Amino acid sequence: MCGIVGLFCKSTELEPRLGEYLSAMLVQMDERGPDSAGVAVYRDPAPPGLSKLTLYSADPEQDWAALGGEVTSTRARHAVVLVEGDADEAETSIRERFPELRVMSAGRVIEIYKEVGRPRAFAETFALADFEGTHGLGHTRMATESRVTTEGSHPFSTGHDLCLVHNGSLSNHNRLRESLRREGMEIQTENDTEVAAAYLTWRLREGAALQQALEGCLEDLDGFYTFLVGTADGFAVLRDPIACKPAVLAETDDWVAMASEYRALAVLPGAADAQIWEPEPSVVYAWEKALV
Repeated sequence: MCGIVGLFCKSTELEPRLGEYLSAMLVQMDERGPDSAGVAVYRDPAPPGLSKLTLYSADPEQDWAALGGEVTSTRARHAVVLVEGDADEAETSIRERFPELRVMSAGRVIEIYKEVGRPRAFAETFALADFEGTHGLGHTRMATESRVTTEGSHPFSTGHDLCLVHNGSLSNHNRLRESLRREGMEIQTENDTEVAAAYLTWRLREGAALQQALEGCLEDLDGFYTFLVGTADGFAVLRDPIACKPAVLAETDDWVAMASEYRALAVLPGAADAQIWEPEPSVVYAWEKALV
């Protein structure tokens, strides 16, 4: 079943409370996804010449200082590290030197945290309410086609500052996974959502705009889905042509939000006066802001 939430701050005054509201939204999706939970938060841009990686270790005693970069934060078994060079070089270097680590995200502003367990426990363990940022995405998972693991939880990121959370199931992900790997895409799990994320990254790499890449999903991805995609400067929503997976959008002067059910939107300030609608099937909805 799974639950999706997303919050985009149109007003900078809301940014200090992003984590507080995202946490409250995520907890509302508990029954839709008791197996695992995760978030992608966009915040604290890396300084020029540096890239930001979010790393995960199965070892709770991991020596993060041994990585050599600047460790800016640690939460549970995750760490955010600033390293010199572009994100591709940094990610390759970490994987070669520390193969036991999993790169959750790479880029300039994205941070991804995810873990097995119920959403409320996740929010408390990662002190999600403390986060500040411009926008964030969250997911609660009810596993259907792959094992319940930290690595198999959402969000999935396969490109710089790009991530995807997904409610639904893709029927052609095995064939598409092999095709994308032949194109040089790195896909580390058997989860169908990671394949969809890699598809978007590949389309963007080939020169498509995000709108075009998402519209390509309608042709190339078989199955049913609601997608919420995070980028460095915003997020986008897409439902498949049948639109059998629920989604609700809401907007005020201060924020735009998306959730699988309205109850996750109701916790936001001004929700009672928000413009609320159900996104149409096969239509891309997107919001973005200029990076500072």
